[in-house]
Amino acid sequence: MKKRLVVLTMAVLFGLSAVACGSEGGSSSGGSGAGTESASTGSADGGTVANKDKPLVWFNRQPSNSSTGELDMAALSFNEDTYYVGFDANQGAELQGTMVKDYIEANIDKIDRNGDGVIGYVLAIGDIGHNDSIARTRGVRKALGTGVEKDGDIDSEPIGTNTDGSAAAVQDGTLEINGKEYTVRELASQEMKNSAGATWDAATAGNAIGTWSSSFGDQIDIVVSNNDGMGMSMFNAWSKDNKVPTFGYDANNDAVAAIAEGYGGTISQHADVQAYLTLRVLRNALDGVDVDTGIGTADDAGNVLTDDVYVYNEEERSYYALNVAVTAENYQDFTDSTKVYEPVSNQLDESAHPSKKVWLDIYNASDNFLSATYQPLLQNYDDLMNLEIDYIGGDGQTESNITNRLGNPGQYDAFAINMVKTDNAASYTALLNQ
Repeated sequence: MKKRLVVLTMAVLFGLSAVACGSEGGSSSGGSGAGTESASTGSADGGTVANKDKPLVWFNRQPSNSSTGELDMAALSFNEDTYYVGFDANQGAELQGTMVKDYIEANIDKIDRNGDGVIGYVLAIGDIGHNDSIARTRGVRKALGTGVEKDGDIDSEPIGTNTDGSAAAVQDGTLEINGKEYTVRELASQEMKNSAGATWDAATAGNAIGTWSSSFGDQIDIVVSNNDGMGMSMFNAWSKDNKVPTFGYDANNDAVAAIAEGYGGTISQHADVQAYLTLRVLRNALDGVDVDTGIGTADDAGNVLTDDVYVYNEEERSYYALNVAVTAENYQDFTDSTKVYEPVSNQLDESAHPSKKVWLDIYNASDNFLSATYQPLLQNYDDLMNLEIDYIGGDGQTESNITNRLGNPGQYDAFAINMVKTDNAASYTALLNQ
């Protein structure tokens, strides 16, 4: 099956000669110059379906208020075949924080580099308005005792610098290890946002660790990042050579391999399960079968998930993959992040599950996790599920950079949407409502 990736604005950003130089070759038929076609396509029972009634899955970025975290239930219940697929952000965040704390306790004899009794860490924050980023920041601060309550939850705001422990958004924590009490201090944190506005920016994180290390030197005992893209940038720029353990999130291939070289650990958000669920809920809706088919209930090919790798929240219409800590003890089990999950790797019979066309976007074609892990997994599963997908790559900055490519929704049977900002679901549903 032909796979197509349209990488938006990359020619402008990186001087490439054409936007059609996607990872799989070919060009998208969903370009901004497409005219308005019929607003319906065939359904499973041979009728027609209006765009507003076609299956829709939000993934990776849950429709929500970026300030309060309140879910956008209008978007999540856009039609009867609308769902969200992601991972359990709070469970994963707590797991990351616990992983860092456990590492400190197990390595206390060498972790305090300058012997001052203060375990200092720096924190790379991905996007201050992203639920997952907020949860991860809170998870680390909670586990290390550095969190301060604000509006009923732990404050997730960046603090700038805090070498004297006076920042209002955090406090000094304490850990008692082997009968000795240590202070834990967040020395610095900032949102990794570049000058063009893209968040979760690895290059910005690499520059930040250069500034922090010049300013704080051997006060930095731990480096923590909201994701592996930023974590690896800091690891390669400074902490690897200085033997400072660095902790990320996503279990990207390069981060998992780097554990052998001193990267402290990462969290697998079961991207293999997420990618499967992203396409599976669409496939089920297109087939007109129960949404649980091939998920909690085996399908006709034997695909099924067990309840220890995902949960479904019916009220939120959301599927969440569960997370696993990846450390020196188990990293060899996670060396290929693009391998499909074995229990759901069986090919569907095309006579029973005919080919359908899906429009799917990645909010930022340069995002390390989504481009290097999630999309390759989707491209493995789309063949198994007989789905022809147009992969649309955004610039990570503006919603219109993506929505302009959805000029002809009538030619698609279903949609999978990864927004730039979690507040902007209406930018997409408005197009489908036309």
